[in-house]
Amino acid sequence: MADWRDPGPGSVGVVGTKTWTFAEPPHALLLECGRELGPVTIAYETYGTLNAAKDNAILVVTALSGDAHAAGYHEGDDKPGWWDVLVGPGKGIDTGRYFVVCSNVIGGCMGSTGPASVNPATGKPYGLSFPMVTIRDMVEAERALLDHLGIGRLAAVIGGSMGGMQVLEWAVRYPDRVALAIPVATTARMSAQSIAFNEVGRQAIMADPDWRGGEYYGLSVPARGLAIARMVGHITYLSEFSMHEKFGRRLQDKAEYGFEFSTDFQVESYLKYKGDSFVKRFDANSYLFLSKACDYFDLARSHGGGSLKAAFAGVKSRFLVVSVSSDWLFPPSASVELVTALRQNNVEVVNKEIKSDYGHDAFLLESEDLQDLIRTKLAGDPPVRHDASPASGAFQVTGNDPDAQVISGHALTDPLGPEGKQAFDLVEPGSRVLDLGCGEGDLLRALKVAKQVRAEGIELDDASIQACVRKGLNNVHHGDLNEGLAGYADGCMDYVILTNTIQVLHKPMFLIREMARVGKKCIVAFPNFGHWRLRLGLLFGGRMPKSRRLPHEWYDTPNIRLLTVEDFRSFCRDAGLTVLEEIPLRTSAGGTTRRPRWLPNLRADVAVFLLEGGAGKAGPK
Repeated sequence: MADWRDPGPGSVGVVGTKTWTFAEPPHALLLECGRELGPVTIAYETYGTLNAAKDNAILVVTALSGDAHAAGYHEGDDKPGWWDVLVGPGKGIDTGRYFVVCSNVIGGCMGSTGPASVNPATGKPYGLSFPMVTIRDMVEAERALLDHLGIGRLAAVIGGSMGGMQVLEWAVRYPDRVALAIPVATTARMSAQSIAFNEVGRQAIMADPDWRGGEYYGLSVPARGLAIARMVGHITYLSEFSMHEKFGRRLQDKAEYGFEFSTDFQVESYLKYKGDSFVKRFDANSYLFLSKACDYFDLARSHGGGSLKAAFAGVKSRFLVVSVSSDWLFPPSASVELVTALRQNNVEVVNKEIKSDYGHDAFLLESEDLQDLIRTKLAGDPPVRHDASPASGAFQVTGNDPDAQVISGHALTDPLGPEGKQAFDLVEPGSRVLDLGCGEGDLLRALKVAKQVRAEGIELDDASIQACVRKGLNNVHHGDLNEGLAGYADGCMDYVILTNTIQVLHKPMFLIREMARVGKKCIVAFPNFGHWRLRLGLLFGGRMPKSRRLPHEWYDTPNIRLLTVEDFRSFCRDAGLTVLEEIPLRTSAGGTTRRPRWLPNLRADVAVFLLEGGAGKAGPK
């Protein structure tokens, strides 16, 4: 096991915590509550080297119980910093390329000024006389620290949970200072349930006789109350599945129930251990103040007059919004709310949901997906050669391979196929496009490069989202199409595209109506199950047919809707959709694509329909 003596090649090695003091009277820090605080000491650590241009800095902001020690080892420690899985040479936040700053928040107890600090006016610890701090105040202190370090603009600011709240505040409050904002497992405002859990923890602390109204310094600390607060909080950081897998109903050091109020179950022992260990490193009053700061956080109220869209109106950062599938403290729906408001302001945003059973804490544990995404987003868009005008972005075929497609000098990693080519040709240059089930993003990439469209995509597959980000697609969102397009306004897109996806949907009528609501025009492409080869295969073979385009067996096929060209015509009539153009396509064995002039339902192996959106011309351009 690695420790400070042998940290390993991926570690920043042995590090130390620094402090810096500012806001010396009479220049105190004015807090959001209206009170002043000064002097203020900030504890922080740095990793890597700040370049001459001072434009390679990344700020890592902490969760409620975090400290400045994000990576590497302190001398004598056998455990690294709390986000060592992410920060270090060659990791997602590569300290070989970036200068990383991590500071402890004000109000905390890990070296920064907080309620346990000495009040210069009394010579005693602040206790409850410490002023109420907010997320905004934490960001103001971090901004002062960066000014002290000579850092004007951040390559990125990243944090999870309460740290994610700080990321949002940074992006809104200082839009010119943040290039990339990465809020992880967080929310724009605390829910009533989350506030309730925090209040239970605070009441447990204040009910402890040793709390003494916050004046316990130099005496016995309110250990029982703080331990209970941590136990309650820790339950919200896990998931029911992870607790079942880790503990179930297994007993702790016994074979039978004790029939007394001792520790019977392993989960009880675990929570007590977490509570007891927390007491040794954290201050009870800091827990009160920081949990209340989280409760007060409401980005829409503080910056948008109650509107989250208005709060993000001045944002200039790119965004990577990350949620955890099993997080019930700040569920993925909280991230979707953020993404919707950002999209409404035309902010470039990638939304990724980490699939994990570990609950809220997964952002500290599940590092592989997060590392790849962060590494790619920090690298920025791949260089684009604009060697074609927007109107001339036609496909070129190179060499002997008809699928070796090139758009404006850019080879596609995967061929689009005949339906992708046709969708590409139908889209007008400079338009706004939403691709549903965008896969690895080749169609969107082609449209972005050759026709300068504003490209957005929705995709469910994790690996495909990673591929999209690598291709410089900065508006790709993790989503299930069966849930519709509720985050999109009527007529907000010029084109909504659905290629080779309708046949796998559970509710195709619902989604296509949503497409028609959101898009002024809709492009729907699908394999034609009425093709003569498929008919003959079923007629003479007696088995569900397969083909080059439909290679699956009946028991492992993703296709649950087997439709034909005629089926979709009838579908459009029933749904009241106007078909602007019907394009049947027939692909030969050599890869040549033609439009059959007669009997398309029999001869076409794929069909592309251009539909008029329900919003028509009334939608915004």
